[in-house]
Amino acid sequence: MKTAVIGGGNIGTLLAAEMLRKGHEVTVYTSRPGEWKEEISVLDASDAVLWRAKTYRATDQIGEALQSAALVFITMPAQMFPALAQLMEPYIRKDMMLGVVPGSGGAEFIFSDWIKKGSTLFGFQRVHSIARIRKYGEAVYMLGRKPELYLASIPSSQTAAVASIMESIFDLPCICLPNYLSVTLTPSNPILHTTRLYRLFADYKPGMVYADNYLFYKEWDDESSQLLIDCDQELQRLCSVIPLDLKHVKSLREHYESDSVSAMTRKIRSIEAFQSLRSPMKKAAGGWVPDFESRYFVADFSYGLKILKEIAMLFDVPVPHMTRVWDWYRSVDVKGAEHSFELDMKKEDLIALYSL
Repeated sequence: MKTAVIGGGNIGTLLAAEMLRKGHEVTVYTSRPGEWKEEISVLDASDAVLWRAKTYRATDQIGEALQSAALVFITMPAQMFPALAQLMEPYIRKDMMLGVVPGSGGAEFIFSDWIKKGSTLFGFQRVHSIARIRKYGEAVYMLGRKPELYLASIPSSQTAAVASIMESIFDLPCICLPNYLSVTLTPSNPILHTTRLYRLFADYKPGMVYADNYLFYKEWDDESSQLLIDCDQELQRLCSVIPLDLKHVKSLREHYESDSVSAMTRKIRSIEAFQSLRSPMKKAAGGWVPDFESRYFVADFSYGLKILKEIAMLFDVPVPHMTRVWDWYRSVDVKGAEHSFELDMKKEDLIALYSL
């Protein structure tokens, strides 16, 4: 199958390697094609080579990447979706399957014209594996691989066909979700990252410098867990009032098998693949400051948490904890908040979209 991977970052590199391993013809769209080698090495946490994949193309020309592609994986951060939609528009065909990895970030709204053209849009609730680049265009780590994948598509009639293809690529069982809203409302980065960032930097003022760059997960605390659980409960209340089958939008307490604040803290701190990950910060004179250009901020607030808030507003569901976190972000990163997602849709139109 001719496949395009849009984005040569962590997950894009791993996806390309996995499909090449299965014999698919892959083209990677990246702003740095000259740095890609003729072989990609996939490594485990101990730096052992799991496999090497050969023969692919890397290009910075979107038309070249999409030419004749039947399957397209979009791995760029959500804040880039609007510009990407315009760039890709001339090359989108009715017979394409367009996958967003992961599937959150408002993809179904931003790429809505593709759906109208007859393309299939699909997305995963979560990535199939944590990926970290060791050397750009050459080597990538595959960590914490999931035992199964959950995916949905628009139209939903295509979900089973997409799942069959994904199973053949990843050698993982793929569970078909009843609607794409089950992907959009997944309590992942839009509340996991944002609540933690609020906890880390709630006291931040311009000019303030922090002594260290904190370990994002390994130093997770009970205050972060409490706020995360509060937002998770708000999300579950939202799911309960929407007249669609959302039983697969599992609470984080179920996902992490943690019924209490202390159990949630222990669980998040103990996830092996997350141990070395630091916070989105950058060096400054005298220490560290938040990096508001990181996708942890720009994507997960403006195209993550904001989408949850907009849908909650549409269905008249109060979300005070999400609102507190969003209002804090809006106060510290005015520019990022100004360019955030806005849902211009009536309730009945939103339900109709997920009923296709």
